[in-house]
Amino acid sequence: MANHISAEKRIRQSEKRRLHNKFYAKTARNAISKLKTTEDKSVAVELLPKVASLLDKLAKRNIIHKNKASNLKSSLTLHVSSL
Repeated sequence: MANHISAEKRIRQSEKRRLHNKFYAKTARNAISKLKTTEDKSVAVELLPKVASLLDKLAKRNIIHKNKASNLKSSLTLHVSSL
């Protein structure tokens, strides 16, 4: 266990950030899977900008890497256009 006050504070901060990042990453995964499983093109076209915006926000906050966000957006766009 940590012996310094600053180390204890760092543990509290990192746990809080971990839970925060985990929530947003899980939300993004759910949105992506919802978009991938959609069979209706009009619904998929409507969902795509929202999911892309969510991925951009995650990349901006360093929850996911910017290239990963870009690759996901590209593959989702291809998926929607192929419906």
